Amino acid sequence: MDFTVYLAGQIHDDWRLDLKEKAKERGLSLQFVGPQEDHERSDMIGEQILGEQPGKLYRDEAASAINNFRSEVLMNKADFVIALFGENYKQWNTAMDAATAIAWKKPTIIIRPPSLIHPLKELSNKANVTVETTDQALDVISYLFE
Repeated sequence: MDFTVYLAGQIHDDWRLDLKEKAKERGLSLQFVGPQEDHERSDMIGEQILGEQPGKLYRDEAASAINNFRSEVLMNKADFVIALFGENYKQWNTAMDAATAIAWKKPTIIIRPPSLIHPLKELSNKANVTVETTDQALDVISYLFE
């Protein structure tokens, strides 16, 4: 049995690589997709495709349209979503992706530290499972293979 997993969350550290390596070590048959992890590429994709824009607002709008297209296509193909909320960065995109997954009835695992229990209480309540670590998320996924 194979699953495709959309990894929602900030792109400023290597949490995805760590999770992928641990999944491989466990022998889990998973394919991972997610947002563009190259921050500069994500910010500039609109101008790279559509050409120079007349200001920052238009550059952001063009990039957002293309990034949202990517996220929608890949999330729709995913069997489930893991949304990691970290403590070091603003988590707007993570919250948007998690809420979208939940609204689309995609099975969703939220990973969040104890410090974010209160701010994420409603989102956690709507998710299928909320855990505190990537290892716990992989434990949940491993249970699918039993």
